[in-house]
Amino acid sequence: MPTDNAAAWDRHAAAYQAGAKLPTDVAHYGPDIGTEADLRLCGNVTGKRVLELGCGGAQCSIAFARQGANAIGVDISSEQLAFAKRLIEREKVKVELRHGDLADLAFVRAETMDLVFSAYAFGYVEDLDRVFRQVHRVLKPERPLVFSLPHPAYDMIDDEADPALLIRRSYFDRTPVDVERNGATFTEYRHTLGDLFTSLGRANFRVDTVLEPEPVAGAPRSQHWRAAFEHVPRTLVMRARKQGI
Repeated sequence: MPTDNAAAWDRHAAAYQAGAKLPTDVAHYGPDIGTEADLRLCGNVTGKRVLELGCGGAQCSIAFARQGANAIGVDISSEQLAFAKRLIEREKVKVELRHGDLADLAFVRAETMDLVFSAYAFGYVEDLDRVFRQVHRVLKPERPLVFSLPHPAYDMIDDEADPALLIRRSYFDRTPVDVERNGATFTEYRHTLGDLFTSLGRANFRVDTVLEPEPVAGAPRSQHWRAAFEHVPRTLVMRARKQGI
Protein backbone atom coordinates (compact mmCIF):
# COMPACT_ATOMS: atom_id res chain seq x y z
CA MET A 1 0.00 0.00 0.00
CA PRO A 2 1.19 3.60 -0.55
CA THR A 3 3.46 5.08 2.07
CA ASP A 4 2.76 8.30 3.96
CA ASN A 5 4.55 10.89 1.83
CA ALA A 6 3.96 13.65 4.37
CA ALA A 7 5.72 11.64 7.09
CA ALA A 8 8.49 10.72 4.64
CA TRP A 9 9.11 14.36 3.81
CA ASP A 10 9.16 15.20 7.51
CA ARG A 11 12.00 12.70 7.95
CA HIS A 12 13.83 13.75 4.79
CA ALA A 13 13.37 17.53 4.95
CA ALA A 14 16.57 18.47 6.76
CA ALA A 15 18.84 16.35 4.56
CA TYR A 16 17.06 17.46 1.40
CA GLN A 17 17.32 21.16 2.17
CA ALA A 18 20.95 20.83 3.22
CA GLY A 19 21.83 19.23 -0.10
CA ALA A 20 19.51 21.02 -2.51
CA LYS A 21 20.60 24.61 -1.80
CA LEU A 22 17.77 25.98 -3.94
CA PRO A 23 17.78 29.63 -5.04
CA THR A 24 15.42 32.19 -3.55
CA ASP A 25 15.80 34.83 -6.26
CA VAL A 26 14.15 32.89 -9.09
CA ALA A 27 11.65 30.03 -9.35
CA HIS A 28 13.18 26.67 -10.22
CA TYR A 29 11.68 23.79 -12.22
CA GLY A 30 13.94 20.84 -11.50
CA PRO A 31 17.51 19.59 -11.28
CA ASP A 32 20.11 20.77 -13.79
CA ILE A 33 17.74 22.65 -16.10
CA GLY A 34 16.92 26.31 -16.64
CA THR A 35 14.97 28.39 -14.13
CA GLU A 36 12.07 30.77 -14.66
CA ALA A 37 14.66 33.32 -15.80
CA ASP A 38 15.26 31.04 -18.79
CA LEU A 39 11.82 29.53 -19.42
CA ARG A 40 9.69 32.64 -18.73
CA LEU A 41 6.37 30.85 -18.27
CA CYS A 42 4.97 32.75 -15.30
CA GLY A 43 5.09 36.30 -16.61
CA ASN A 44 5.32 39.45 -14.53
CA VAL A 45 4.07 38.62 -11.03
CA THR A 46 4.33 42.10 -9.52
CA GLY A 47 1.13 42.78 -7.60
CA LYS A 48 -0.24 39.34 -8.53
CA ARG A 49 -1.60 36.61 -6.24
CA VAL A 50 0.53 33.47 -6.63
CA LEU A 51 -0.21 30.07 -5.11
CA GLU A 52 2.57 27.47 -4.94
CA LEU A 53 1.55 23.83 -4.45
CA GLY A 54 4.13 21.61 -2.79
CA CYS A 55 6.24 24.59 -1.81
CA GLY A 56 8.70 22.64 0.34
CA GLY A 57 11.14 25.17 1.74
CA ALA A 58 9.22 27.96 -0.07
CA GLN A 59 12.19 29.02 -2.18
CA CYS A 60 9.99 29.63 -5.23
CA SER A 61 7.35 31.45 -3.17
CA ILE A 62 10.09 33.64 -1.73
CA ALA A 63 11.32 34.38 -5.26
CA PHE A 64 7.81 35.40 -6.31
CA ALA A 65 7.45 37.57 -3.20
CA ARG A 66 10.78 39.26 -3.91
CA GLN A 67 9.40 40.10 -7.35
CA GLY A 68 6.38 41.82 -5.80
CA ALA A 69 3.84 38.99 -5.70
CA ASN A 70 1.44 38.16 -2.89
CA ALA A 71 2.62 34.58 -2.43
CA ILE A 72 1.01 31.60 -0.67
CA GLY A 73 2.78 28.27 -0.24
CA VAL A 74 1.06 24.96 0.52
CA ASP A 75 2.84 21.76 1.56
CA ILE A 76 2.00 18.41 3.15
CA SER A 77 5.13 18.38 5.35
CA SER A 78 5.27 20.26 8.63
CA GLU A 79 9.07 19.98 8.69
CA GLN A 80 9.38 21.48 5.22
CA LEU A 81 7.13 24.33 6.30
CA ALA A 82 9.16 24.87 9.47
CA PHE A 83 12.25 25.26 7.28
CA ALA A 84 10.26 27.56 4.98
CA LYS A 85 9.23 29.77 7.91
CA ARG A 86 12.85 30.21 9.00
CA LEU A 87 13.94 30.95 5.44
CA ILE A 88 11.16 33.52 4.95
CA GLU A 89 12.22 35.29 8.15
CA ARG A 90 15.84 35.28 7.01
CA GLU A 91 14.94 36.63 3.58
CA LYS A 92 12.69 39.31 5.14
CA VAL A 93 9.76 38.78 2.77
CA LYS A 94 6.08 38.02 3.34
CA VAL A 95 4.80 34.60 2.30
CA GLU A 96 1.68 32.94 3.68
CA LEU A 97 2.22 29.25 4.49
CA ARG A 98 -0.46 26.57 4.65
CA HIS A 99 -0.11 22.98 5.85
CA GLY A 100 -2.29 20.47 4.02
CA ASP A 101 -3.11 18.38 0.99
CA LEU A 102 -2.43 20.03 -2.35
CA ALA A 103 -6.08 19.68 -3.34
CA ASP A 104 -7.38 21.11 -0.06
CA LEU A 105 -7.73 24.73 -1.19
CA ALA A 106 -10.93 25.65 0.62
CA PHE A 107 -9.11 28.58 2.22
CA VAL A 108 -8.80 30.25 -1.21
CA ARG A 109 -11.84 32.02 -2.67
CA ALA A 110 -12.87 31.19 -6.22
CA GLU A 111 -11.22 33.12 -9.06
CA THR A 112 -8.78 35.04 -6.88
CA MET A 113 -5.41 33.65 -8.05
CA ASP A 114 -3.36 35.03 -10.93
CA LEU A 115 -0.91 32.11 -11.06
CA VAL A 116 -0.68 28.61 -9.61
CA PHE A 117 2.80 27.13 -9.67
CA SER A 118 4.25 23.76 -8.71
CA ALA A 119 7.75 22.33 -9.10
CA TYR A 120 8.21 18.56 -8.80
CA ALA A 121 5.37 18.03 -6.33
CA PHE A 122 2.77 16.40 -8.58
CA GLY A 123 4.80 13.21 -8.84
CA TYR A 124 3.77 12.49 -5.24
CA VAL A 125 0.06 12.97 -6.01
CA GLU A 126 -2.08 10.02 -7.06
CA ASP A 127 -5.29 11.88 -7.96
CA LEU A 128 -4.27 14.84 -10.11
CA ASP A 129 -7.85 15.25 -11.36
CA ARG A 130 -8.82 16.47 -7.90
CA VAL A 131 -5.89 18.89 -7.74
CA PHE A 132 -6.59 20.32 -11.21
CA ARG A 133 -10.29 20.85 -10.38
CA GLN A 134 -9.37 22.86 -7.30
CA VAL A 135 -6.74 24.84 -9.18
CA HIS A 136 -9.34 25.66 -11.85
CA ARG A 137 -11.71 26.91 -9.14
CA VAL A 138 -9.22 29.32 -7.56
CA LEU A 139 -7.66 30.72 -10.76
CA LYS A 140 -9.02 33.76 -12.54
CA PRO A 141 -10.17 33.08 -16.13
CA GLU A 142 -7.33 32.56 -18.64
CA ARG A 143 -4.71 32.64 -15.86
CA PRO A 144 -2.07 29.89 -15.90
CA LEU A 145 -1.17 26.79 -13.99
CA VAL A 146 2.58 26.26 -14.47
CA PHE A 147 4.14 23.06 -13.21
CA SER A 148 6.97 20.58 -13.57
CA LEU A 149 7.23 16.93 -12.62
CA PRO A 150 9.42 13.93 -13.43
CA HIS A 151 9.28 13.19 -17.14
CA PRO A 152 7.33 9.95 -17.79
CA ALA A 153 9.94 8.81 -20.32
CA TYR A 154 12.65 8.95 -17.66
CA ASP A 155 10.65 6.54 -15.53
CA MET A 156 11.35 3.86 -18.15
CA ILE A 157 15.03 3.61 -17.15
CA ASP A 158 16.92 2.90 -13.94
CA ASP A 159 19.65 5.51 -13.71
CA GLU A 160 21.33 3.58 -10.88
CA ALA A 161 21.78 0.48 -13.05
CA ASP A 162 24.64 -0.38 -15.40
CA PRO A 163 23.99 0.27 -18.20
CA ALA A 164 21.53 3.00 -17.21
CA LEU A 165 19.87 3.52 -20.58
CA LEU A 166 18.21 0.14 -20.93
CA ILE A 167 14.41 0.25 -20.84
CA ARG A 168 13.42 -1.51 -17.64
CA ARG A 169 9.83 -0.34 -17.20
CA SER A 170 6.95 0.10 -19.62
CA TYR A 171 5.97 3.67 -20.37
CA PHE A 172 2.38 2.57 -19.78
CA ASP A 173 3.05 1.03 -16.35
CA ARG A 174 1.27 3.30 -13.91
CA THR A 175 2.00 1.18 -10.84
CA PRO A 176 3.12 3.43 -7.95
CA VAL A 177 6.78 3.00 -7.03
CA ASP A 178 8.31 3.18 -3.55
CA VAL A 179 11.71 4.86 -3.39
CA GLU A 180 13.99 5.37 -0.41
CA ARG A 181 15.89 8.55 0.30
CA ASN A 182 17.93 9.10 3.43
CA GLY A 183 16.05 6.36 5.25
CA ALA A 184 12.61 7.71 4.30
CA THR A 185 10.34 5.80 1.91
CA PHE A 186 8.25 7.76 -0.59
CA THR A 187 5.55 6.61 -3.00
CA GLU A 188 5.83 8.17 -6.45
CA TYR A 189 2.99 8.11 -8.96
CA ARG A 190 3.47 7.77 -12.71
CA HIS A 191 1.54 10.08 -15.05
CA THR A 192 2.00 9.74 -18.81
CA LEU A 193 1.89 12.78 -21.05
CA GLY A 194 -1.48 11.61 -22.33
CA ASP A 195 -2.77 11.24 -18.76
CA LEU A 196 -1.76 14.81 -17.98
CA PHE A 197 -3.38 16.24 -21.13
CA THR A 198 -6.59 14.30 -20.46
CA SER A 199 -6.74 15.32 -16.80
CA LEU A 200 -6.14 18.99 -17.62
CA GLY A 201 -8.77 18.89 -20.34
CA ARG A 202 -11.33 17.33 -17.98
CA ALA A 203 -10.71 20.18 -15.56
CA ASN A 204 -11.25 22.70 -18.41
CA PHE A 205 -7.66 23.81 -18.97
CA ARG A 206 -6.05 24.58 -22.32
CA VAL A 207 -2.42 23.50 -22.54
CA ASP A 208 -0.33 26.10 -24.38
CA THR A 209 3.23 25.03 -23.52
CA VAL A 210 5.01 21.70 -23.15
CA LEU A 211 8.77 21.74 -22.54
CA GLU A 212 11.36 19.00 -22.11
CA PRO A 213 14.36 21.08 -21.01
CA GLU A 214 17.87 19.83 -21.75
CA PRO A 215 20.55 20.11 -19.05
CA VAL A 216 22.16 23.53 -18.90
CA ALA A 217 25.49 23.25 -20.70
CA GLY A 218 28.53 24.07 -18.60
CA ALA A 219 26.57 24.68 -15.40
CA PRO A 220 27.63 23.13 -12.08
CA ARG A 221 25.83 19.83 -11.56
CA SER A 222 23.37 19.28 -8.73
CA GLN A 223 23.41 16.42 -6.23
CA HIS A 224 20.75 14.77 -8.43
CA TRP A 225 22.87 14.73 -11.60
CA ARG A 226 23.06 11.52 -13.62
CA ALA A 227 24.74 11.08 -16.99
CA ALA A 228 21.40 9.77 -18.28
CA PHE A 229 20.05 13.36 -18.12
CA GLU A 230 21.98 14.03 -21.34
CA HIS A 231 20.08 11.32 -23.21
CA VAL A 232 16.57 11.12 -21.71
CA PRO A 233 14.51 14.13 -20.58
CA ARG A 234 14.46 14.23 -16.78
CA THR A 235 11.82 16.92 -16.33
CA LEU A 236 8.52 17.75 -18.02
CA VAL A 237 7.27 21.34 -17.78
CA MET A 238 3.74 22.39 -18.74
CA ARG A 239 1.64 25.52 -18.75
CA ALA A 240 -2.15 25.36 -18.98
CA ARG A 241 -4.67 28.20 -18.88
CA LYS A 242 -8.06 28.16 -17.21
CA GLN A 243 -10.99 28.06 -19.60
CA GLY A 244 -14.61 28.79 -18.70
CA ILE A 245 -15.73 29.53 -15.17
